[in-house]
Amino acid sequence: MLDRFLIDKYVLSALEEDIGFCDITTESIAKSTDVLTAKLNTRTDGILCGVNVFERVFKLLSENVSIKLYYNDGDKIKSGDTIAIVEGSAEAILKGERTALNYIQRMSGIATETNKYQEAIGKNKARISDTRKTTPTFRIFEKYSVFIGGACVHRFNLSDCAMIKDNHIKLAGSISKAVNDVRNNISHTHKIEVECDTLEQVKEAVKCEVDIIMLDNMSCNDIKKAVEIINGKAIIEASGNVNLNTVADIAKCGVDIISSSAIVAKAPTLDIALDID
Repeated sequence: MLDRFLIDKYVLSALEEDIGFCDITTESIAKSTDVLTAKLNTRTDGILCGVNVFERVFKLLSENVSIKLYYNDGDKIKSGDTIAIVEGSAEAILKGERTALNYIQRMSGIATETNKYQEAIGKNKARISDTRKTTPTFRIFEKYSVFIGGACVHRFNLSDCAMIKDNHIKLAGSISKAVNDVRNNISHTHKIEVECDTLEQVKEAVKCEVDIIMLDNMSCNDIKKAVEIINGKAIIEASGNVNLNTVADIAKCGVDIISSSAIVAKAPTLDIALDID
């Protein structure tokens, strides 16, 4: 579960963005004594994610809102299911409705899409993983959603892991030089990952004894050859051209991780609505 202080930090910013200096519509109509009861219903099947964020939106607006949850993050929901009952201050419910739905719809959509990829991998050992191709200031929620969907979460930011990509290699002059420069500068707790486009680069990365080798945009035939070359000496990650039609074939090649931006960037929002009685 996400820590409350992190949720509140971002939710307050989202509410400020959406409400502005006041909600001129709601404040013109709702009295301070008005109360509402609403049901949070799903209109599509999927994996639920973001219930605590949904709840905090209303609690930050008013303590006079109660939420009864029938499902939790990670639960499978079906069209027609009532996820929660929201009762209390009409003003708070109407002000927070859109922001709360934006979070739970987006997060559930990512969890659902992620789960589809992991399910497609089947019994193969590979785990699906995300990337840093995320929405600015929304990364914490997107990566949490990926985790709830059953994926292995990749590095959260640039300080988590030393990841040497093609442009780093070009700047350094070689994989060996780049790895040596990084190794002399990082903590003993950091891992080193190298992105490889060719089998020759894979061989060089193995000689450098790096922790993770990413096979970037390789054919399944070359991935299998790379797996043989690495031979358990590093964690093997495959990336590039990953979609629901290709992920199973990539997994069969024997890799450990399959990373894809699609589980976040191309995930549709789940159709969830707040229906007022």
